[in-house]
Amino acid sequence: MDATDTPLGPGSDALASSDFSTLFDFLPIGAYRSSPDGRQLRANPAQVRLNGYDTEAELVAAVRDIAAEWYVDPQRRAVFKAQLERDGYVRGFVSEVHRHRTRERIWVSENAHVVRDAGGNILFYEGTVEDITERMSNEAALRQRDEIWKLALESTGDGVWDWNLAQGVAVLSRRCLEMYGLTLEEMQGDPQYLDKRTHPDDLALLRRDRQAHLDGLAPTYVNEHRILCKDGSWKWVLTRGMVISRDANGAALRMVGTHTDITQRKEAEALIWHQANFDALTGLPNRRMLRDRLTQHMLRCDRERLQLALLFIDLDHFKQVNDTLGHEGGDQLLIEAARRLTRCVRASDTVARMGGDEFTVVLPELHGTHEVERTVQDILRELASEFRFGNDRTFVTASIGITFYAGDTSSVDDLLRQADQALYVAKGAGRNRFGYFTPALQEGAQQRARVANDLHGALAAQQFRVEYQPIVALATGRVHKAEALLRWHHPQRGLVPPVEFVPIAEANGLIISIGEWVFRESARQVLQWRERIDPGFQISVNKSPVQFHRAKAERQTWVRALTMLRLPRRALTVEITEGLLLDTSADVANHLVALRAAGIGVSLDDFGTGYSSLSYLQQYDIDYIKIDKSFVSGLAPFSNDLVLCKAMIVMAHQLGISVIAEGVETPAQRDLLLEAGCDYAQGFLFAPPMPAERFEAWMEERRTA
Repeated sequence: MDATDTPLGPGSDALASSDFSTLFDFLPIGAYRSSPDGRQLRANPAQVRLNGYDTEAELVAAVRDIAAEWYVDPQRRAVFKAQLERDGYVRGFVSEVHRHRTRERIWVSENAHVVRDAGGNILFYEGTVEDITERMSNEAALRQRDEIWKLALESTGDGVWDWNLAQGVAVLSRRCLEMYGLTLEEMQGDPQYLDKRTHPDDLALLRRDRQAHLDGLAPTYVNEHRILCKDGSWKWVLTRGMVISRDANGAALRMVGTHTDITQRKEAEALIWHQANFDALTGLPNRRMLRDRLTQHMLRCDRERLQLALLFIDLDHFKQVNDTLGHEGGDQLLIEAARRLTRCVRASDTVARMGGDEFTVVLPELHGTHEVERTVQDILRELASEFRFGNDRTFVTASIGITFYAGDTSSVDDLLRQADQALYVAKGAGRNRFGYFTPALQEGAQQRARVANDLHGALAAQQFRVEYQPIVALATGRVHKAEALLRWHHPQRGLVPPVEFVPIAEANGLIISIGEWVFRESARQVLQWRERIDPGFQISVNKSPVQFHRAKAERQTWVRALTMLRLPRRALTVEITEGLLLDTSADVANHLVALRAAGIGVSLDDFGTGYSSLSYLQQYDIDYIKIDKSFVSGLAPFSNDLVLCKAMIVMAHQLGISVIAEGVETPAQRDLLLEAGCDYAQGFLFAPPMPAERFEAWMEERRTA
């Protein structure tokens, strides 16, 4: 199509002008034609007046880019075009525009459609424009009133305030005044009156939040703060406000809002926070608060090149306190221990309870290790002093692990692990002492971790073996007893000593499945040896204290196994430690009763070390006591060890208990034990622990010798 065929070409100007005048010249609202690229092509008188011009020619000549020159938001033209070209028309398209000549802002509503040629090409847009500024102002006023009422309705029962910024006067509702015990006369319309009664710690944030809304940076004003009531108490309030009037420059003229009493909510939040961060029993910071404070102290160490110490404290033999004084007595001891620990440190230090009988102390801003040792010695002395509760008195000691942080790359978890490793060594060294973390301890912990990992698959991989050491009747030389001993043949490390892996297996619970396996192996073996060697043969099996704390159903596993194998009574003996007898829980007592009822003998291992268990020998049915090798190794005529061994033998015999001596390595030791009346002995003098096949061969060699 060439230019002469268009409504704007030379051949059609008269027709176009006539059509446009006929249809639009007398409309009371603006009418126009515009090009897709944003030029004003035609405008009726109302459109000319709306834009501040006198003639159509002035307007058409002035407007070259409607998007940039007319719309306040130039993007509105793009939205208008997209909708118009998509649908072919728009209705009620509302925008804020400029009166083109005066730049005054007004609101308009447009209706338009697209005019195309026969080929579908856009020729121009044709539409009307209505000035709706007054209507928009009325609607805005209605919305403001609606928002005020909505705010008031949503805040029923709350205090309401109205601040006239232009006049510098504030008014509080009756409810708002009652919240603080104030009167209208006291306030006297002073808009700063409540600010003056606001807690100093809250005032800066209150003013910042309020100013952000006054400046138009925040849609509403919301803040929580404390206000001083007339009776001297502090009340937490939630204030919400909104500017409802601004001048032509956008400055706030009037602001209204509410006060909501949130004191109870804040008290509940404070209680929840305290419960989440402090120990309920002692009132000390708990593990969570400790980690937070430790993190802050470490950051300060990094920043100011300071040093801190972390102490990990464990009360020795605390379980005995619970057993003798009950849990209430144990709780009282923990409370008093917390007080004593707090007395030993500075106000800037942190004492925390990790749980159970474990405490931690953070000593920040240190200038040397002597400060730490002085504090640690004070702690050891304080905790070793008598604890008295009414007529009850008890004693505990403490073991302490110490590690330092001096701005290195350690994390909170690293420090806690290091202190725990140092504590582990302090307890192993005899308790009631302290130990420092060293890299060697880290290596030891890593080694224990590797052992723990390897243990998980050892049983399934058939890496365990049971070896048997003969127990010899001293009077006759006869062998009809043996002790089953667990051995771990690691595929890479070779033979791993039990002292290295048994404590770890006890700690992670694997000792239960391992112990059950040892029992089953020993039960099968004793059944064979009763047929091949001696009808009265007996094997003793060590049972970990961990295995005694099990459910009733699990306690029956040994009994069921004996029944299935049809083993007679006394074919097996369980070896327990003296420490187990100090455990007064029903689990231990019931377990021992169940074993005895099933015909399994009980042997008390390592007798005479660590505890004084003589009273327990009467309380429980004990078949054997085993004199620890530490007494046997020093046996000599007229020695103290010989006196002690004789005393143990006489005492046991008076109670009807047989005696086995461990670690016999020389004929002299054997002869002294025999002379003292000892019943049995085992040790390298007779034979080392052996696999079952070698044990049978050894027995055959003795028989034929």
